[in-house]
Parts: sequence; structure tokens; C-alpha cells
Amino acid sequence: MKSEKISEAVVRRLPVYLRYLNDLHKREVATVSSQELGQRLDLNPAQIRKDLAYFGDFGRKGIGYDVSYLIEKIRHILNLDQQINAVLVGAGNLGQALSNYNFYLRENIKIVAVFDENPKKIGKKINTLTVQPMEEITDTIKNRNIRIGIITVPAVEAQNVADQLIGAGIEAILNFAPTILKAPANIRIHAADFTTDLLSLAYYLDNGKEGSADDGEQDKE
Repeated sequence: MKSEKISEAVVRRLPVYLRYLNDLHKREVATVSSQELGQRLDLNPAQIRKDLAYFGDFGRKGIGYDVSYLIEKIRHILNLDQQINAVLVGAGNLGQALSNYNFYLRENIKIVAVFDENPKKIGKKINTLTVQPMEEITDTIKNRNIRIGIITVPAVEAQNVADQLIGAGIEAILNFAPTILKAPANIRIHAADFTTDLLSLAYYLDNGKEGSADDGEQDKE
């Protein structure tokens, strides 16, 4: 792997490649070229080759990429060759939907615990998970080696929850609350704000077709 810093845009494209490669693998496709990947994913083939070249030389000239091998390598790059445990805080409608979706995930990031401060939700079953009280969150994170936190609480509660997660040893947070969280520089936070995405998408409705991403690619992130 190259020593230079890998941009977030590159890292966010890797799961897109992995998803399509998994689909090819199911259809028993053995090899794929960057041209084919580019056509299917609406990306520049040169960009795909450049992205993958940051991590190694995976293709063969005139043949392309071995699908099974590239799946294995991307999974390793994304740390998906090990199980990564996640905790979800907020057992409302969104939290329950994410927990239910978690049951069907094939990748190795798993929600293994759900928490809420509402006494009416504590003890409720969501598939195989039981909603736990917030008082148990620190011990659970440490005892179950949980590394990722998912926040689905109201905005006014999100920072307090983030502080608890970080204090308990969480290394990264996916935040669904419509607010900006503050955290130490070593804690990675990704925001998943449906409202912002919808409002920004509305801009393009009456602004023609020129609303493409800066590098000429669709925004798949």
C-alpha cells in the first residue's frame, strides 16, 4: 500500500466496488475489466484503476481483475476479514429498522447491542437483540470489544450520547442525528443526514443536468 494519505472519496468508493463484485461472484463471473466496472458503476475506468492501485497491483493487463481475488483484497482493506462489533443507541423507528436490517447483513460489521434511555423500550426484543438501559453501555462496549457506535437519538441528545460512547472506548461513530458532533481528532465521525440529502437533492430539480459531482462522477457517497 502506498504511504501517502488515502482520500475519503477513495475509501467511500471501495464498498461500491465490493458490492458490484459480490454481485458478479454470485453470477459466477470470473474476471472483470476496469472498463466494465466503469460502465456499470458510471465511473471513469482510470479512476477505478487509480483507486485500486493505492492498495496494490491487483489487475492483469489484457485480462482485468480476478473477481474472487479482488473481493478478498477489498474486504481486507476495509477490515471486513474480521468481525467488527457495533452498538446502536436509540431504539426508535430508525434504530429498530437499522437493527432489523443488521440481521440480514452478510458483511462482518454487526450491531451486537442496542441501548435506549426510555424505560418503555428497555427489554424490548429487536430480532435477536434486547434493548438495554444506558447504564450498561460502558461495560457492554468494553466486554464485547465494540468499536463502532451508531447514534439514532434526537439531535438534543446526540452529543451526550457521543461523549458516552467515546468515553467507553468507541473508535468511530455513524451519526443519524441532524446535528454536528464534537469529538477528539482520533475519533472518526460520519454523518448520515437524510434531511440534508433531500434538501440538497431538491436543488438539482430545476437546475438542468449540470449538477454532477466536481470530478464528473455521480455522488455515490
